[in-house]
Amino acid sequence: MNKMKEILEKQQYRIVGDHSAVKICHWTKKSLKDEGVCYKQKFYGIESHRCLQMTPCLSCNFWCRFCWRAHPPDLGMKREEMPQKWDDPSDIIEGCIEKQRELLSGFKGNEKVNILKWKEAQKPNQAAISLTGEPTLYPRIDELIDEFKRRGFTTFLVTNGSRPEVLERIPEPTCLYISLDAPDEELFRKVDLPQEPKAWENLNRSLSLLKSFSCNTIVRITLIKGLNMIRPEGYAQIIEKYEPKYVEVKAFMPVGYSQYRLGFDQMPSHSEVKEFSRKISENCGYNLIDEQEESRVVLLAKGI
Repeated sequence: MNKMKEILEKQQYRIVGDHSAVKICHWTKKSLKDEGVCYKQKFYGIESHRCLQMTPCLSCNFWCRFCWRAHPPDLGMKREEMPQKWDDPSDIIEGCIEKQRELLSGFKGNEKVNILKWKEAQKPNQAAISLTGEPTLYPRIDELIDEFKRRGFTTFLVTNGSRPEVLERIPEPTCLYISLDAPDEELFRKVDLPQEPKAWENLNRSLSLLKSFSCNTIVRITLIKGLNMIRPEGYAQIIEKYEPKYVEVKAFMPVGYSQYRLGFDQMPSHSEVKEFSRKISENCGYNLIDEQEESRVVLLAKGI
């Protein structure tokens, strides 16, 4: 874990406690300079400059090929190291806010920065629980979401779906994302490299829980040319079965360690993402309702 933390620090992450981290998002920086906003602001109304991008768990039980984080094999390690003890949710949130303020401090003197936005950014009100690792491995994730809500935050929880028993007990976040990176188990194992034998079964159990949530439920599909941009009807069948409120179809981005596992030529263009999304749409009752070309992402929704 110490080796992993050293790499994250070099990549401008800030480690919080024993197993959490925070990092300023690319779109937070752009928003502070009035140069654009994250597609999540466009799609769901959150403010990019007030977003706290964090994780309560640096470890993960999937070694997805498109992920920007370093996996144990990238570092010559054989397994993922889990924390020996778990920090208190309130301490994690306080630590993340403090570290984010430190990261933001240098922006105050930048003449391109909107100073009003910079002041508002000191008090984030949106938590993207999605930075790196798998957040549902943190055993107190339900308390963390509750504590964020108590502080007036909206929450976006992004999960690989490997812990359905956790999703059964968490309080409602503002948005619940579940990643779906393949239309079948064989390809899923090639793309996501799950380190657990029942990962596909658990993913489907998690997807089956989406109907029990009243918040925004989103299936996220990350597309990789030459790997998982196949069988759009297979994705459509899964989407129709589990009925998320939205589907985000997004291009793989060759950043961090993903660029060593996949080629730049495997990043689809926005037009390719849009065309594949249309093929999914043609096979289910979801229509293209929005997009952001710069992020190479398309939003589908049912019956709109």
